[in-house]
Amino acid sequence: MKAVILAGGLGTRLSEETTTRPKPMVEVGGKPILWHIMKIYSYHGINDFIICCGYKGYQIKEYFANYFLHMSDVTFDMRNNEMQVHQQRVEPWRVTLVDTGDHTMTGGRLLRVAAHLRDEEAFCMTYGDGVGDIDIAASIAFHRRHGKVATMTATYPPGRFGAVAIQASRVTQFKEKPKGDGGLINGGFFVLSPRVLDLLDNDQTVWEQAPLTQLAEQGDLMAFEHEGFWQPMDTLRDKQKLEELWEHGQAPWKIWE
Repeated sequence: MKAVILAGGLGTRLSEETTTRPKPMVEVGGKPILWHIMKIYSYHGINDFIICCGYKGYQIKEYFANYFLHMSDVTFDMRNNEMQVHQQRVEPWRVTLVDTGDHTMTGGRLLRVAAHLRDEEAFCMTYGDGVGDIDIAASIAFHRRHGKVATMTATYPPGRFGAVAIQASRVTQFKEKPKGDGGLINGGFFVLSPRVLDLLDNDQTVWEQAPLTQLAEQGDLMAFEHEGFWQPMDTLRDKQKLEELWEHGQAPWKIWE
């Protein structure tokens, strides 16, 4: 199964970090948050990634172009123009990087990579700025059992996110960013049928608006409820919170060894 990661936004609310790099490349514990997200998926057996690049996307491409060196111990013999690799600590990842435009909306980015997804039974999708101890494998199993078009991880918010109404695991209503009332919200980890691609019109399609609303109204959006840790990195305060958890060995999303 493939995982699509939306990694092209401007990240304006985290401008202290994103003036020089895309938000998915902002580091937590010395590694880009994008790496943390990929490690979560990899733990659950998903190693084929499609990353939707946009703003400063060349930095993401350069990171993976040099990933082997980042993760290995190396000796450079300048005199003989040789490189010797002593240890390799790389994951079995296949990473497809697609330039989806600097100003493309979330649904538009997914539409731009549709050619990589139409032949899939299902695929995962998430944003390049949120982590959690999500049971990805269980969400996929849940998706296959219910047979609907889309599964959305529903979780409890730190606040300020779009709320969902749920009846018998079916999302009956989706509201974009109402005032916080303690209800479950869109946690950003999806399992989707390629049929969702038919709901995307163009670059300006916002996934969280018309497509999700339509799926909910037609009874095709199911909720996989997650009661554990979940945290997006929207602001500098969020970044500092994640950094502190990592530094103290208390990062709940670190489910890998």
